[in-house]
Amino acid sequence: MNTTFPQYRKYPNNKSYFKVLSNESFEEIHVIGKKYFLTKVDAKILPDRHFIADMIAASASWVKIEESEYANVLLQVDL
Repeated sequence: MNTTFPQYRKYPNNKSYFKVLSNESFEEIHVIGKKYFLTKVDAKILPDRHFIADMIAASASWVKIEESEYANVLLQVDL
């Protein structure tokens, strides 16, 4: 099965938003209070690869979102 990228996810509590770029990398917007922080992660260890695989599979702990929702949150990031 071919997976198309990017894919977008968030936690149900709206505290982290994810843009899955590939099987080995993703961006995370982490919300702490009124601040928004962007982090890019390149999977170098197996647990990180499993984390990405879980996001792609969209198990119960993930909420699929549209690119537009991610883009709106990205506008809040302090660069």
